[in-house]
Amino acid sequence: MSAKVLDREEPNYFGAGPAILPTSVLQEAAYDLISYQGENVGIGEISHRSKPAIKVIDDTKAHLKELLNIPDTHEVFFLQGGGTSGFSSIAYNLIANYAAKTGKKGKGAYAVTGSWSKKSAEEAVRLGFDVDVVVDTKASSKFTAIPPYSEWKPIDAENTSFLYVCDNETVNGTEFQDIPSADYIPEGVELVADMSSNILSKKIDVAKYGLIMAGAQKNVGLAGITIYIIKKSLIEHADDAKLKELGIPLAPIAFHYPTVIANNSAYNTIPIFTTHILKLVLAKLIASGGIEAIQKINEEKASLLYTALDQYPEVYTVPVDPKVRSKMNVVFTLKDDSKDGVFISDAAERKLTGLKGHRSVGGMRASIYNAVSLDSVKLLVEFIHEFAKGE
Repeated sequence: MSAKVLDREEPNYFGAGPAILPTSVLQEAAYDLISYQGENVGIGEISHRSKPAIKVIDDTKAHLKELLNIPDTHEVFFLQGGGTSGFSSIAYNLIANYAAKTGKKGKGAYAVTGSWSKKSAEEAVRLGFDVDVVVDTKASSKFTAIPPYSEWKPIDAENTSFLYVCDNETVNGTEFQDIPSADYIPEGVELVADMSSNILSKKIDVAKYGLIMAGAQKNVGLAGITIYIIKKSLIEHADDAKLKELGIPLAPIAFHYPTVIANNSAYNTIPIFTTHILKLVLAKLIASGGIEAIQKINEEKASLLYTALDQYPEVYTVPVDPKVRSKMNVVFTLKDDSKDGVFISDAAERKLTGLKGHRSVGGMRASIYNAVSLDSVKLLVEFIHEFAKGE
């Protein structure tokens, strides 16, 4: 059997996740999967506690700290899984930390602004935690708008551990353009953000967050690894006896932050090949100019795409309030939805793929993550014009 050439025509792929990765990263990783650092075994075959594997973990952490300017007040670690396991682990760990600080069970405040934050709140309830929904935009706008913080329900400062937001809603195409200020979040309540679909797409002030969680598979890596950036003061748990006394469910050991951090993300078998992919993507972002450079490109891509769609209101509908439109997931529908199939097939003929909207909302969705090139977006914009004109 002859060896395959590790090359491909650059794809114009707009899938929401798992998403496109830079071809150069995949090429390097493919060779590393066969032979890593000149050895006769690949990166996916080495022990997760070996020196080469530990270096992969440490280098990945260092790249994140450099790209996001993470302060010494915060710790970086990784867990197996993605967003779903992430929002479960957050409830377990932050409520256990709140119990250590206050001796009380406490609760989580949740901003329900789309499908994923809704699932997060529902899962916390299912696991046995107390949840206070401070805003729910499904009834008011069908998840197409985010009202100002002045219209949110006040947070119960005496009993709340954290405020949970999904910074970018992949399904519904909304994205927070700022963060709640001290005028809204009481002192002692930590801001927690799911950034699974927009991590490293824009500059953020990590110091303002108690915890950032991001599944890698949408914007910076493969499925199977999740990034956590946590304030060090939030790591400690009340002991198990105290948690049981307060009726707080114990975190499974694989998702127990103090244990994971104490073992440098390798308490259990971290998917080291997936972590290696993440490291390579981060290194490429650094070499490409860092967050400022990628944010500038992302803003240009989003502007081009939204401008094209808005130019033809008789053909396309962009349901999301312009004030909170996502720069990562551009959601739109056709006025005549009987032409949805034609749009998808005509786009595919031009090698523009991954445009079908989420099954829960229908329509179209162009996910323009970091690895989606400006040229790909320009090709999609050209098609949007042609389709609207009937060409």
